[in-house]
Amino acid sequence: MSHTVTRSAVAFLLLLSAAPLALAASVTNKDDAAVVLTVTEGGNRVEVVVDAGASERVCPSGCFMTTPDGDRIGLSGDETIEIVKGSAVIK
Repeated sequence: MSHTVTRSAVAFLLLLSAAPLALAASVTNKDDAAVVLTVTEGGNRVEVVVDAGASERVCPSGCFMTTPDGDRIGLSGDETIEIVKGSAVIK
């Protein structure tokens, strides 16, 4: 992984950790294998790995998320999302 991508990923994660948890979308992976989500926020694109059965918080101030099956979803930052068979189910 290049240093630029690594720095962007670290900066993105720091932004996520500084944001209030109530203002981030919650993504839970219901599949048996890890999934990779592409999150584009503020012009920055980051790949987020969500392990099988795990949950992650993304998009504290809105973003676009691309799911494993290729769907691109606009998020405002307060959604609850489940990944089921590679597709996003918004609750």
